[in-house]
Amino acid sequence: MQRSDEVAMEGYNHRAPVAALLFDPGTAPAIDDVEALAQRSGRFSVFRPLGGETIDGTPAGGTCGDGSDGADWVELLRDGLTFDLAGFAGGRSVSEAALANRSGIAPTVALHDAAVITLAPGPHLAGAANLLPVIRVIGALLLELMELPGLIGVAWLPAQLVSGPDWFARAIRAWLDGGPFPALALAAINRDDATFTSTGLGFLTGQEFTYTARDGMVGERDTRIVLRLVDWLVAHGRLVAPREVELAGVGAVRLEPLGQHRIAARIA
Repeated sequence: MQRSDEVAMEGYNHRAPVAALLFDPGTAPAIDDVEALAQRSGRFSVFRPLGGETIDGTPAGGTCGDGSDGADWVELLRDGLTFDLAGFAGGRSVSEAALANRSGIAPTVALHDAAVITLAPGPHLAGAANLLPVIRVIGALLLELMELPGLIGVAWLPAQLVSGPDWFARAIRAWLDGGPFPALALAAINRDDATFTSTGLGFLTGQEFTYTARDGMVGERDTRIVLRLVDWLVAHGRLVAPREVELAGVGAVRLEPLGQHRIAARIA
């Protein structure tokens, strides 16, 4: 991947992407492919930028083979919300840090040369990209875009997490159908012998957590607790004071805020 246009991992604004679709080298979709997919689906619409301008609003140079007059992005509309899909003119890349965590994808799957298309909230969603109703629409839109051929991974950038397409689709579809929050698709949970630590939950709630096992050794029950805890934190938002919460099927957990951006969790 080229390093000159890496996806930013912090300082989110309305042009910063929250997700990336990774394709086998040489198989990145063209704008025409996305338009054809939208027509087949009927659940989202595609709008090309006027005059073939680039994502930053500057005129594009040359003409792409897909007839987009050099445009490197399109606007997508779904459920009344707009998003920017970018990377059609090449040059889009994702840093190694953005893919630091993997879920449902083999470590042998090579990602460093992948063709990258990014999805960002539109300008009218500035400051609202982390709201659950918006993320649900993003999830539904990603499920549509995942039908494009050549896909090898889906990256959720706030969690520095890349998932296998089948894994991601199952997790998001179950959530949209009324299941629990897809903790392992939209957040990374890293473990060592005694703790679980989240990455990406802060995008949703403003806080990450570290869960410490009672006996100093993480077990199967602790894994169930952590997954339930992610679901609870996403539903209830920022923790402002210590409290004990009852998690369905796993029991009580003690939560304590540590500063503004981290939570310590343990069995009560």
